Amino acid sequence: MAQRVSGWVGWVWFGGLAMFIAGVWNFFYGLAAVLGPDKRYLVSDAQLLVFNQQGWGWAHLIFGVIIAVVGLCVLTGQAWARLTAVVLITLNLITQFLYLPAQPWWSVIVIVLDVFVLWALIVHGDEAEAV
Repeated sequence: MAQRVSGWVGWVWFGGLAMFIAGVWNFFYGLAAVLGPDKRYLVSDAQLLVFNQQGWGWAHLIFGVIIAVVGLCVLTGQAWARLTAVVLITLNLITQFLYLPAQPWWSVIVIVLDVFVLWALIVHGDEAEAV
């Protein structure tokens, strides 16, 4: 007998697809930072931020690949990927609170999406494995 699934399975797939797209974007941002000119500072509205662009680029390259692979595996319904996705999305949710002063609207949108995707992965992830 076929198992009935709810509409939340779509949110699980949305989460996997969003993770894949975010991973690809992070990979290309990291690649641009690694291959671009080496800058050590960024000046914005009365603030000076000092950072290592090469380190930032390599971190985005590595995490981009990890996030993209986990997103694809969530789409295939693998249980380990769901757990890993929950950890990665939770970390993203926490970091969005740090970005609230700099980008309040974007951070709030990402926080809301992260909460929906976490809900779908945690509560309805078994349904996605069954499909």
